Amino acid sequence: MNNDSSSRIAVRLKEWISEAAPGSKLPSTRHLVAEYQASPVTVQKALRTLTSQGLIETRPGVGTFVRAYRTARPSDYGWQTAALRSAQAPRPLNSAAMRSASNNAIAFHSGYPDRELLPERLVRAALTRAARGEAALSRPPAQGIPELQSWFAQELGASTPVGVTPPQPSDVVVLPGSQSGLSSIFRGLVGHGQPLLVESPSYWGALLAAGQAGVNIIPVPSGPEGPDPDELDRAFEESGARLFYAQPNFANPTGAQWSAKRGEEVLRIVQHHGAFLVEDDWAHDFGITAPSAPVAAKDDSGHVVYIRSLTKSVSPAVRVAAIIARGPARERIMGAQAAESMYVSGLLQAAALDVVTQPGWQTHLRGLSHQLQSRRDLLVSSLAEHVPEAHLSNLPKGGLNLWLRMPDGFDVEQLTKDCEAAGVPIAAGTEWFPAEPEGPHIRLNYAGPNPGAFPEGARIIGEAVRRLLSS
Repeated sequence: MNNDSSSRIAVRLKEWISEAAPGSKLPSTRHLVAEYQASPVTVQKALRTLTSQGLIETRPGVGTFVRAYRTARPSDYGWQTAALRSAQAPRPLNSAAMRSASNNAIAFHSGYPDRELLPERLVRAALTRAARGEAALSRPPAQGIPELQSWFAQELGASTPVGVTPPQPSDVVVLPGSQSGLSSIFRGLVGHGQPLLVESPSYWGALLAAGQAGVNIIPVPSGPEGPDPDELDRAFEESGARLFYAQPNFANPTGAQWSAKRGEEVLRIVQHHGAFLVEDDWAHDFGITAPSAPVAAKDDSGHVVYIRSLTKSVSPAVRVAAIIARGPARERIMGAQAAESMYVSGLLQAAALDVVTQPGWQTHLRGLSHQLQSRRDLLVSSLAEHVPEAHLSNLPKGGLNLWLRMPDGFDVEQLTKDCEAAGVPIAAGTEWFPAEPEGPHIRLNYAGPNPGAFPEGARIIGEAVRRLLSS
């Protein structure tokens, strides 16, 4: 009945749209509910159908409008084919994690936490104070403001065991986000055409940065416990690589966390080969049932290059991260970074430092851990009920994502399209593999908006899965 009602509403709205001028605003949902004597869910389903057909568009906080089309003379860019010649790096990935979704969507695709999981009050107050200070008008040092360098060094130093020299503030380089740091590391420490070992699967942004740096990516298979030490040792031996990129804590996309023993084994292998481990601690602030335990805390000989970002945990608008590197490697990275960005906005650095040094920051993190656990467990139980075909091999102890294996031969790309058309955007796992995927996977973010809709989203995914399996 609901399907019939939503179809009827969609047909009536199409008639209205056909006579309306491009850019015309549709009546509000409340008005449509009253006009068609239907439930809000039914009306929203009709609107999602029209959105997927490209007839309307939603502008957050403003309303829903008739999509405007513009007829223009086709542009001829053929001359650029000869000017640019062959591509020097793979095309940039159009990652599912970066796609925008309508307010009506049940969004599982994003790589960021929902706004309600951010310390909004702390961020707004910090930005206001920073705007009144010297940081708003002065150029900061290229390596970062000293107070923020000290904070990053102290954070890692707090995990350093007795007998290991903790990092110094001078080892820290502040960055405009970790993506920028990864590019600088790969250019400065690997170089064009040289081998780079990468966990497989791995963060799509690291694969993109490595591809743009022109390095030769060599996959190292990694499971719920991390990479197999023997496989890693063999990859170093056969490739001659001198750098291994990994996420030991709450890896994106798998959620895997290395044990202390595995971290020590990997560190010994890296040291044996005279190489570097680039440790991306992207989810340091997103522990649920276990804290992040950096491998870098056990290294004082410069083998681990540690990178940590505040962008996801503080605010996407505060793009601040840091690299901790010791010895000449730090200078190489700074040289590569200077070619891309002279310095990081002092205003953003001051705001980030203000947020993480407020008493309310630790209170926020404790509450965040509980919220992430509730959301994770709700999505896991919803999937178990509605999508039993999806196998969850690892319940993450932190991070933002679930990594699900689908049946062999399953078409995850088609599933992604079907789910998005139904208002439930998800991410196909293919873009997290540096080479051919070892199987069909999907990644679902449990930190997205409206967790109350997770069961409904799982139901829609389950229906789409069974349609594909039966076709």
